[in-house]
Amino acid sequence: MTATESLRSTGTEPERAAPSRSAAGRTRAGLTLRRLPYLVVLLLASVLFLYPFLWLISASLKPRTEVFDNSLIPHTWRWANFADVWNYAPVLQWIVNSVIVALAAAITVTLSSALVAFGFAYLRFPLRNLLFGLVLSTMMLPGAATMIPIYLIWHRLGLTGTQVPLWAQNLFGSAFYIFLLRQFFLGVPREYFEAARVDGCGFFALFWRIALPLSRPALAVVLVFEIQASWTDLLKPLIYLQDPKLFTLPRGLKSVIDTFGNGGEQHWEIIMAASLIATVPLIVMFAFAQKHIMDGIASQGGRKG
Repeated sequence: MTATESLRSTGTEPERAAPSRSAAGRTRAGLTLRRLPYLVVLLLASVLFLYPFLWLISASLKPRTEVFDNSLIPHTWRWANFADVWNYAPVLQWIVNSVIVALAAAITVTLSSALVAFGFAYLRFPLRNLLFGLVLSTMMLPGAATMIPIYLIWHRLGLTGTQVPLWAQNLFGSAFYIFLLRQFFLGVPREYFEAARVDGCGFFALFWRIALPLSRPALAVVLVFEIQASWTDLLKPLIYLQDPKLFTLPRGLKSVIDTFGNGGEQHWEIIMAASLIATVPLIVMFAFAQKHIMDGIASQGGRKG
């Protein structure tokens, strides 16, 4: 009997040589060197994306004569710029209007697009693929081609000059969101819906009780994307709103630029402060919703078409 066999018979094993620390260190160093180019590229991209925002913060805290000196650290700190914005314009009212319009637009387009997408994903009917292709083809229509007809419809309904046109069009869904949500619904096992049908669920019950709860990551992506799109939209408020009390933040910023910018008193520090006030809520929203956005986008990777 060999020494190894005798050790095994007694229930003990020969000790194996642990990997040397120098070998582990060399492995980590090699991984770091291989990742170094990617880290450099990410660092440069981060600087390119962050610099405009840092410049905006700096410019909003400078006096009028130093706004465009291209220095990130103000020589003179002027916090009164933000107080001036609140004194010269009804910014709080504009923020409330933007929140109302953004939430209304996001909720309506999310529910309407999800309902249409579920119909294309679950129901089997003639010309289904052709109709879905027609829905997608509407994404190729430029907004300028439908701007005047849509305005005439709202004018005939007597809703121009109100906030309704800013969000009510979303009741009919969005082609891009319909495509996104349909791909998600196609990944849900059809057996779930068939079992529910056996239990007596109708179409809307399938949609509300099964499809929507299972598609929360995708719905979160649609919700966040639409809030961002509505929050930054200037064109529709510029067309439909004339009363300053109904302005959203982008429309209000346009009036601030007209008053204090090239067409006014050249107070660019006030414009920068107002722009920062309009930008911060979106950054906060993306910070809190980042996990849901990543989960929603990652869940699309393995979906079948």
